[in-house]
Amino acid sequence: MEELTFETMIAVFEEMFGATLFWVMLAVALLITLGYLYVLVRDRSMGMRQFLVAQLFMPVGAVLAVWFVMAMTDSRLADIGGPVDVIVLLGIAALGAVGGAILVYTVERLVFRRNPAE
Repeated sequence: MEELTFETMIAVFEEMFGATLFWVMLAVALLITLGYLYVLVRDRSMGMRQFLVAQLFMPVGAVLAVWFVMAMTDSRLADIGGPVDVIVLLGIAALGAVGGAILVYTVERLVFRRNPAE
């Protein structure tokens, strides 16, 4: 692997997760993102109570993201080999935390919307 291109990254992720699971995960992430944008445009503001609850779920999203990647790659925390591995795991945890918060906020505003003026 001489160059790090977009096509190379897609090939790596397809190899890691399997082509079907990778594209399903990408489609689900796109749907959640579109739902989040829809909620923001519809409400024209953020519900601070729902935002706080979503932030409380961030550690859960981080742990689940790391667990999912470890399960898919048949790895353990004992397999961490150096600083790059730690940086990658922290990045996975950060993305999982943000993704979990966006998911929780979107579901809260779509399903449990109480007051449109809130």
